[in-house]
Amino acid sequence: MKKRSKFAPIFVALILFLMYLPILVVIVYSFNESKYSNWTGFTFDWYDKLFSNKAIGASVINSLKVGVTSCLLSIVIGTAGAIGMNKSKFKFKSMLENLSLVPIMIPEIILGMAYLAFFTFLDIELGFTTLIISHTMFCIPYVFINVQSRLVGIDPHFVEAARDMGASPVRAFFDITLPLISPAIISGALLAFAMSIDDVVISYFVTGATTNTLPLKVFSMLKTGVTPEINALCTVMLVIVWTAIGLGLALKRVRNLQSK
Repeated sequence: MKKRSKFAPIFVALILFLMYLPILVVIVYSFNESKYSNWTGFTFDWYDKLFSNKAIGASVINSLKVGVTSCLLSIVIGTAGAIGMNKSKFKFKSMLENLSLVPIMIPEIILGMAYLAFFTFLDIELGFTTLIISHTMFCIPYVFINVQSRLVGIDPHFVEAARDMGASPVRAFFDITLPLISPAIISGALLAFAMSIDDVVISYFVTGATTNTLPLKVFSMLKTGVTPEINALCTVMLVIVWTAIGLGLALKRVRNLQSK
C-alpha cells in the first residue's frame, strides 16, 4: 500500500495559490480608489463607471450575438457532419477526419489572416456577418469532434431495432440517436461558445470599424494602461463564471441524490 506524502497537500495548496494569485490581485484592485497601482482606499466607483459605460455594454451584446449565433450554426453543421461521416465509408474518410482538426491546430493569427484574405477576395464588407462566419468556421470542429467520438460508442443495433419496429429514419434519429448524442452536442456547444466569446486574434482581423466585441474592447482599453474599470469588468466576468460553475455542481449533486 502506497503511503501518501505529508507534503502533498502543501504542494497542491502552493500551486493553487500561485494560479489564483493574479486573479485575486485583479479582484482586490477593482475596489482601489486610485486608478494607479498604489492602493489609496476602498470604493465602488469603478463598478458604477463600468455599468454606465455604453461602449462596453454594446460590445457585450455584440459578443453574445456572435457567440450564440456561431454556436447554433456550429451545432447544426458539426452534428450533421459527424453523423454523415459516421455513416459513410469511402477511401479518404480518415483524411477528411484529420482535416477537420486543422482549424484547431493552426495558430489563430494564420486563421485570421486567411479569413481576411478570403473576405477581401470575395469583396465582402468586414463587420458582423464576417465575424459570425469566421467564428462558426473555427467552432465547428469542437462540436464535430465531440459528437463523432460519441457516435463511435453508440451500439448501431439500437437504431436497427427502432427501424425493425417500423420507425422511419427521421423518427429513429430523433428518438434514439439524438438523445444519445445530446450530451456530446451540449459539451461541444459550450466549448464552442467559450472559444467564440473569448476570441481576440481572429476577431481583430475580420471585424469592421463599427463592430466591436468585448475582448476587442478590453484589448483596446489595455493599450492606455490597466485601470480599475477593467479590473471591475474582469471581476464581474469571474463572478458570472463561478456562479455558472456553482449552479452546475449543485444540479449535478441534486441529480446524484435523486438517482440514489
